[in-house]
Amino acid sequence: MVQVTASFVDPELPQLFLEFGLLLLGLGIIARIAHRFGFSAVPFYLLAGLLMGEGGFYGIDPRGILVPTLAELGVVLLLLLLGLEYSGNQLVQTARRQSRSGLIDLVLNATPGVAMAFILGWGFAGALALGGVTYISSSGIVSQVVRDFRWRRNPETGPVVSILVLEDLVMAPYLPILTVVLTGAGLVRGLISTGIALIVVAVVVLISIRRETWAQRFFTTSEPVGLLLVVFGAAVAAAGLAGLVSFSPAVAAFLVGLLLTGEVAEVARRRLDPLRELLAAVFFAYFGLSTNPADLPSVILPALLLAIITIATKFVTGWYASATVDGGTISRLRAGALLSARGEFSVVIAGIAAVSTVLPGQFQAFVAAYVLITATLGPILARYAEPVGWWWDQRPGAVRSNP
Repeated sequence: MVQVTASFVDPELPQLFLEFGLLLLGLGIIARIAHRFGFSAVPFYLLAGLLMGEGGFYGIDPRGILVPTLAELGVVLLLLLLGLEYSGNQLVQTARRQSRSGLIDLVLNATPGVAMAFILGWGFAGALALGGVTYISSSGIVSQVVRDFRWRRNPETGPVVSILVLEDLVMAPYLPILTVVLTGAGLVRGLISTGIALIVVAVVVLISIRRETWAQRFFTTSEPVGLLLVVFGAAVAAAGLAGLVSFSPAVAAFLVGLLLTGEVAEVARRRLDPLRELLAAVFFAYFGLSTNPADLPSVILPALLLAIITIATKFVTGWYASATVDGGTISRLRAGALLSARGEFSVVIAGIAAVSTVLPGQFQAFVAAYVLITATLGPILARYAEPVGWWWDQRPGAVRSNP
């Protein structure tokens, strides 16, 4: 019988397990409370991380191995599941159908972030990063709100999803470009890296369009456990390989998901979704853990101002995008409310910035405050969109909408 002596056990492991267990326990309680009241749990995960990290009530060290590694796996799974939601054909068709709405979305919502970065003295790199933070809506929060309020069949849901798909398309080349800028790569090296990123994305989309059924022939859905291991393993390996060649690991995982369609993608989504929920919660909490609450007071006012401006611009985007469907005022307000929350991609951008020395540590605190504000207000605005729209339509002489 093989005996394991205490000398082979890391003396810090029990403390690590205790802290991680307490973190998961707290996140689980938060998720249940958020679900009970119909809110997204994302802002509460961030808040829990703030309260349990350095400078908080407990003091979990975010610089260990376990939590940061699981947080990175959470990003990989978020992007993998996002890729599994779409096919190459869907991406191309969406880009054609909502191209004008997507352009309006980009201009209206990236511009305030760019302007704020220059005002705060963060330069071009800060403008590029903060413009992405304010531009991209949270697919996770949108999905949760649609499920909670049973809006799946509403007329505005289609245009909102189209906007989200276009934003995800923009993120594919944007994240590698941002990584190059923040790592201080030279112009030639940066252009080469960006060119390679764009070529890789284009090739994967082309394969997904031309060979949409290849996955059904290669994978078997009769062995879901094997499929789970192969898909997750491929995404993690692709993310690792991408990191070695200065490509975005998150985008690499998205491209792996994009290659899988049909029944294979559906089975993989069902199997991976619970794991995604777990690791995504750790990812959001880790962002809070690595943010010192003492840094927030100095950025809360500009973050609040930027949140108010960009929530308004998202309402303009939603209003325009849903104008093509017969939903009236209520439908347009619901679309704006859905798009107003920022979440996972904004945190991913801040995470990329955090590992560079180009931007000050204040940037991460600013994004944390901004995401907390928008992720909290988004579901609240969605809850009150219908009564506000109904009240607006009851004004004397107002044209009635079709909710």
